[in-house]
Amino acid sequence: MHYTIMAIQITVRDVPEKVRDELAARAALQGKSMQEYLRIELQRLASRPSVEAWLEQVRKRKRAAQARVSADQILAGRDADRR
Repeated sequence: MHYTIMAIQITVRDVPEKVRDELAARAALQGKSMQEYLRIELQRLASRPSVEAWLEQVRKRKRAAQARVSADQILAGRDADRR
């Protein structure tokens, strides 16, 4: 079978001018069109879990490990790395 990959178009309305200008500047710095830059950024965004999904994964691992670390232990570990 032969499947044709069909590009999907997304339109975003009411983007503030400052946001558009910043995105255009970032695209230009990378030598890309805004469309190409945004396509890459959207792919990058979609490839990562959302914050909510990531937090749920962390909670599941924490429940499975049943480990408790006190705030004092966390701060001591942080401070040890600064020495």
